[in-house]
Amino acid sequence: MGLSSIDAKEMDYRSLSSSEHQQPPYMHKVGLPPKQNLFDEFKTTVKETLFSDDPLRPFKDQPRSRKFILGLQAVFPILEWGKSYNVSKFRGDVIAGLTIASLCIPQDIGYAKLANLAPQYGLYSSFVPPLVYSFMGSSRDIAIGPVAVVSLLLGSLLSSEIDPTTNPIEYRRLAFTATFFAGITQATLGILRLGFLIDFLSHAAIVGFMGGAAITIALQQLKGFLGIKKFTKETDIISVMKSVCRSAQHGWNWPTILIGAIFLTLLLFVKYAGKKNKKLFWIPAIAPLISVILSTFLVYITHAEKQGVEIVRHIEKGINPPSVKEIYFTGDYLLKGLRIGIVAGMIALTEAVAIGRSFAAKKDYQLDGNKEMVALGTMNVVGSMTSCYVTTGSFSRSAVNYMAGCQTAVSNIVMSIVVVLTLLFITPLFEYTPNAILSAIIISAVIGLVDYEATILIWKIDKFDFVACMGAFFGVVFASVEIGLIIAVSISFAKILLQVTRPRTALLGKIPRTNVYRNIQQYPEATQVPGVLIVRVDSAIYFSNSNYMRERILRWLTDEDEQLESANQPKIQFLIVDMSPVTDIDTSGIHAFEELHRSLHKREVQLVLSNPGRVVIDKLHASDFVNQIGEDKIFLTVGDAVLTCSAKSPAEVV
Repeated sequence: MGLSSIDAKEMDYRSLSSSEHQQPPYMHKVGLPPKQNLFDEFKTTVKETLFSDDPLRPFKDQPRSRKFILGLQAVFPILEWGKSYNVSKFRGDVIAGLTIASLCIPQDIGYAKLANLAPQYGLYSSFVPPLVYSFMGSSRDIAIGPVAVVSLLLGSLLSSEIDPTTNPIEYRRLAFTATFFAGITQATLGILRLGFLIDFLSHAAIVGFMGGAAITIALQQLKGFLGIKKFTKETDIISVMKSVCRSAQHGWNWPTILIGAIFLTLLLFVKYAGKKNKKLFWIPAIAPLISVILSTFLVYITHAEKQGVEIVRHIEKGINPPSVKEIYFTGDYLLKGLRIGIVAGMIALTEAVAIGRSFAAKKDYQLDGNKEMVALGTMNVVGSMTSCYVTTGSFSRSAVNYMAGCQTAVSNIVMSIVVVLTLLFITPLFEYTPNAILSAIIISAVIGLVDYEATILIWKIDKFDFVACMGAFFGVVFASVEIGLIIAVSISFAKILLQVTRPRTALLGKIPRTNVYRNIQQYPEATQVPGVLIVRVDSAIYFSNSNYMRERILRWLTDEDEQLESANQPKIQFLIVDMSPVTDIDTSGIHAFEELHRSLHKREVQLVLSNPGRVVIDKLHASDFVNQIGEDKIFLTVGDAVLTCSAKSPAEVV
């Protein structure tokens, strides 16, 4: 029986059962939202897209003086949490700062070599940027400084433009230029509140990229670990292993190998002990510095450098010299620095935000992603002007910072003070530090980046994610860091495009003894209603997927009719489209529905819609599609639609 009145909110119908007469159930019409003017709609869309966290809420109904203070606190969070700072927090921050300083000093020297820069630039980068971040960052736990992956990426991209051996000055200038534009990129994303762009690099792709980069970094350390002088400039595993094998007879230095092997074993052992017993976290934290001191002393008293052991030799004494004039603001290297800076800045940003969110979740406080981007960008811009290269949050140092009991970003200030004291007074003592110990420190640090447990979990959850993970991993290991990054981004975008252009659809059936309709593949016991085909579209319907959606629904209908014909059963008379998951629809989507309606009409099948959302029903009315199919063909629930359609169909309800 059809609907008798369009305007009525209650609809009567007569039951098919002849044995009893029941009270007609209440069927509510699908509500049409009130009209919203264009400006209000645009304002709502912009607010939800760029200002979903409502950053201006604290400023509401505040006097002008208070708004000024809140504005300063928004830019410099230290002014907010500094009011409640006390001696107890300072004690925790000092211990944490001293602990991460002991870890960062040897790491910085090694990471600078990864970036093909002199050792002092690694130390410079753990002085100024952490100070800037301490005032502007919103994370209490993140430890700032050079990191292995970004150092390798920067070194690889820069050396493809300028040879660091033959043109060290131009290479250094390009490094500062790239750092400047990395900071500009990060700060711009934060100011324009475009931080969601970094989410386009999927977690699986990041896991694979980081794991591949860790293997590549470890392979690069074989030069210092084995004492090889002539080593390939390529980073892929095949080139590196060829270089290692070719130098095996005459190029390896056994005293160097002995030093490296002893201290690498020591570092791995204490790292394992620290993981087993969390109270001993401070031992693996100070182990790198102790290893540097012991190996330096050993080389000094034995004069091992005369036996071919490569040493650091000279680290410039003093704090960061200004480098504003060294940045390329014109010329051919400007665009090269911009390109490298954008890539390095995005990777550094992804790593820092992931680390910050991880520790914020552990301590149950909110991390403002856009503020983080502005803070990270500002520190890199300032860093580029003070002889620093790209810095970000370090996972290993942040973990130590967290476990050492840091309370605020003051731990970064303490670390910076220790680093500057090192630059002023201690750097000459590193002259006899063997390169092998730096290689051992880097190898022990990057091993943790190979997250095999996460890879196994990715395989169990999503096979396409696993392909992205392995694609990025093998791209880095067998090709280069750039190729691996391109593969990671490409597969991430491919997954997005696949999900957008090929949305999932499902056939629904009625679960026995309920009025609930669910996917018959998930619930095999669910039964289909004779004469009625129920299809659910699990995505917004846009130009990119509208044709696929129409063709897929027609294919469902054709397959179902063929099965019914072979079983000598009546054909489908009603096609119900459950639109509950459809969050939006555009003109192409509506056009696809119009074509679907015409195709169904030729087959003598009626199109029925169930539960379209506010945005969808508004657009369906605006396009006059509702009048085309009839307002009596739109229902609030699948159950209402089935009940009405079954009453019209000669087949009985199952």
